[in-house]
Order: sequence, then C-alpha cells, then structure tokens
Amino acid sequence: MAVKLIDKTPSAYDYPLLIKQLLHRPIRYAPEQEIVYRDLCRYTYRDLYKRIGQAANALKALGVEPGSTVGVMDWDSHRYLELFYAVPMMGAILHTVNIRLSPEQILYTVNHAEDDVLLVHEDFLPIVEAIKDQFQTVKKIVLLKDSETAPQTAVPLDGEYEELLAGADADYDFPDFDENTKATTFYTTGTTGLPKGVFFSHRQLVMHTITVMAAAGSLHTTATFRSNDVYMPLTPMFHVHAWGLPYVATQLGVKQIYPGRYEPAMIMKLLVTEKVTFSHCVPTILHMILTSPAAKEVDLSNWKVIIGGSALTKGLCKAAMDRGIDLITGYGMSETCPVLTLSQLQPHMLDWSKEDQIPVRCRTGQPIPLVNLQIMSPDGTFLPHDGKSTGEVVVRSPWLTQGYFKDPERAEELWQGGWLHTGDVGYIDETGYLQITDRIKDVIKTGGEWISTLELEDILMQHEAVSEAAAIAVPDEKWGERPMVLVVLKDDYKGKVSEEDIKAHFMGFVEEGAITKWAVPDRVAFLDALPKTSVGKLDKKVMRQQFS
Repeated sequence: MAVKLIDKTPSAYDYPLLIKQLLHRPIRYAPEQEIVYRDLCRYTYRDLYKRIGQAANALKALGVEPGSTVGVMDWDSHRYLELFYAVPMMGAILHTVNIRLSPEQILYTVNHAEDDVLLVHEDFLPIVEAIKDQFQTVKKIVLLKDSETAPQTAVPLDGEYEELLAGADADYDFPDFDENTKATTFYTTGTTGLPKGVFFSHRQLVMHTITVMAAAGSLHTTATFRSNDVYMPLTPMFHVHAWGLPYVATQLGVKQIYPGRYEPAMIMKLLVTEKVTFSHCVPTILHMILTSPAAKEVDLSNWKVIIGGSALTKGLCKAAMDRGIDLITGYGMSETCPVLTLSQLQPHMLDWSKEDQIPVRCRTGQPIPLVNLQIMSPDGTFLPHDGKSTGEVVVRSPWLTQGYFKDPERAEELWQGGWLHTGDVGYIDETGYLQITDRIKDVIKTGGEWISTLELEDILMQHEAVSEAAAIAVPDEKWGERPMVLVVLKDDYKGKVSEEDIKAHFMGFVEEGAITKWAVPDRVAFLDALPKTSVGKLDKKVMRQQFS
C-alpha cells in the first residue's frame, strides 16, 4: 500500500527552511542585545539586522547574484557574523576561506570554489598580493580593516567594507528559493592530496541550528547554552561555521563577543570585562589559555566550554575543572556540519565527585537528536553497543555534506553503502555513549594488535610534568609498527624528566591493568612544541614524516 501525501491548499505557504527564517525571533526577542568585536566595536541585534541588509545591497552592487560565490578572509568578527547571513540569504554561496592554509592552498581553494568576490582583512593582503595574478574567477576584492588608516598594498581594491555598507540601503527583499540551495562551502585538509570542498544547504544549516540549540539547552545537565549566556567562540569562523554555534547564539538572542585574532591577553580581557559564560574550542586553545600568564589571576568559574576537534584528555579536563570550568566534549567533523554528539552528564551523575565525572566528560558523547550513529565492522555489519565491540563510526543525519565539491570519486568513498564514513574507530556502550579510540589512519598496528594513540596520550597527560603529548606509529622491521610518544614538558620540569621516567609512568598503568605492557612506547622524544594543523589539531602526518 502506498503512503499518502498531505493535501495542500493551493494558497498555502510551503515555508522553506532558509537561513533568513532564523532571524525572525532574535530581532523581536532581543533587539537591544549586544554584539561586541574585541574592544573596537559594539552594537545591537537591531543594528545587525540593518547591517545584513546593507551588506547584501553592497554585494549586489558589486555583481553578486544568486549562484555567485563570495569568499571571506577574516578573523572572528562581527563582519563575519553579518556575512554568515547576508550572503546565503541572497541565494549566493559563502566560502569561508581557511586563512591558516599556505598561500598555494588558499589560491587552490579560491579558484576551485570559483569565488566571484573576495573580502579580505588587511592582515591577509600580503597573501592575496602574492597570488592575485593567478586568480581565475575573482572579479572584485573588498577590504576589511580594523585600523583607521588605509593599508599600502598593490592589491586592486573595489571598496572598503564599512564604506560600502554606509552607502547601501538597509532594506533588502531576501527572496524565497529551494531550501536545498547551497549556502556555504569551505575546504578541509586531509592526510593526502589537495584540500576537499564540503558544502551545506540552507535546510541543513537550519536543521543543525535548531537541533544543537535543543540539545545544548533543553536538558538538566552540564555546560548548557541558554538565552542568559554570554557567548564567545574560540573556534575559527572559517572552520565549519565555528561549529555552527554563531547561528545558535543568534537564534537564542544571547550577547555575542568576537575576539578577532586569538591572543591570550585579549581573550582574557574579553572573558572578564564582558562576563563570557559559554565558549567552544579545541584542546590546544584551552591549553594555551590555562598556561597563559594572563589567565593565572582570572576567575574562570562561570565559564562553560565545549571541547572538540581532538580528544579531551583526563589531565586537561582536571586542570580545567580545577579552575572551575564546566566543560564537556563535542564530536563531529568537517563533513558533518559538524555536531554529532555531546558528552553531557546524565542527571544522576551531577552529584558525582569531580574524579568520577571526568571520565564521562572526556567521552566522545551521546548522539544529539536526529543523529543515527553506528559502529561498523570492516565487512559492513553493525556491531553491538556493548562498550567493547570496536569498528568504524558511521552516521546518518539531516545535515551531513552530500559530497565533495567536484570530487565524485572521494564523495562515493565517503558515502559508501549510504552511510557517511567518519574514518574514526570507536565503540558505543550500553547507555549510548560513543568513545572514539583512534583515527583509522592513526591507530598503531603492531604485531597483529591495535594500540590506541588517544589512550596513550590520555595516560601521558596525567603525568604532572607533561604539558602536551602525542602518540604516533613508527615503522618497525619486526612488528610492522611500534608506538612512539612526543612530549612537551612544563617549563618547571624541562631537563628534569627522562625517557625512562615516561616509560615508568606507563608501567604504572600496566600494573593497574589499564593497558598491556605491549602498549608501552619504545621511543620518547622531548620537543619544545608539537606540530599542529591550521585549526589547532595535532598534525600527526607531519610527526610521522619527521620521526619515520
């Protein structure tokens, strides 16, 4: 028997899920709420709505139309927030350019995305100046600046953002169109090959916004995000829309603080003066803040943080909780828009001791609503949620990228069998908590066994002398691969901790039965800093190249 579709009245409005629909509530609910950019700019949601219209009219005057692509090279700012709305609401595509890529990679992404207009912060003009003659589609370049003086540059500019907005009308009739229209694109770097372009539709971004808002704010749990919070992202806005949280923050009508370039002193100043209560970042940013001299005297007890991008170690979690920070883990990837899980505590866990809560807060988390997440064996069968059966994490959700831009072969690999393959290895326990144990490409395959690099790093971070740590596989003639760990010591311990001390620390966990003796690293290297990717994750590709 066939399903029965609803009968639609000819005059009924279909209400497509477009990004413009997200602005109806906040402009009415919180018109006088503030949006702050560093110590340079402060305005209201009413002003935001006006400036979105001005930005759209200014871009239209530059030739932007439905289907055009607008690239943005900026720090985290109020301007970026405006463009998160204005560009896709016009029916154009927002390309959030990864400013931390090499100039050659930036050139590739601008050309591959077919950017028509490029908005560039003055700090990145030297990069654009070096590659501008190789642009293939860029027709106009607009300056974004914080300084009062005009920069000296050979880049041909077609206007300055604030001047263009000042000369533009605030009224713009944002049209209706298909909710599956492409809204945003950006590029994710892999272990091999050129950056891959992922993209998201209006429908996907609206669904992600509403679901994350419900997941983060509706439960009686830890690290909630609600309308009385003060929000400051510490995840770059070029990277998966800063995890989509600026859309959530605007929908909630919260006060928003944008820090620009990540500088510990400025971040601390904004945390204190603007009374920030909610942020999200990768572990390296949290580590930078906790070890910054500027943070030593700052009260962090009202700060809630979601950690993602890399595993949250128990050592870093304890250090943060010792400062009063309420933190949990979030999980996702560039291809997933990105949020899939949150490690929120269940109500009965809220009265647990800090020591008992830490392992839960460090888990990868439970799937948020509308996420179907499974563990798959190499032969394609689903594994039980028993806390032991380990395989690849695969997922279905309304907001997963439907492919890679102009790369159908890798897109089919991503979506093999109708499930998005994350490339992560993990298990799900009886209560639904996911635990990632490694990336498929990072796991150490030695003598027929798999050793988790994340588990080794977690153990290392519990050593009192260790500031940062990474575990990698290095080639071994007899066993194929063996574990090696890279260690950055705290300043007070440099020159005082040996390779034997680190191995002895691991042996303590062997004696407790936490790991086998086979997992104890063969080699230990002490470094001043660990290589990191453009978004602050540990760059194990570089580490393996360096030590193999």
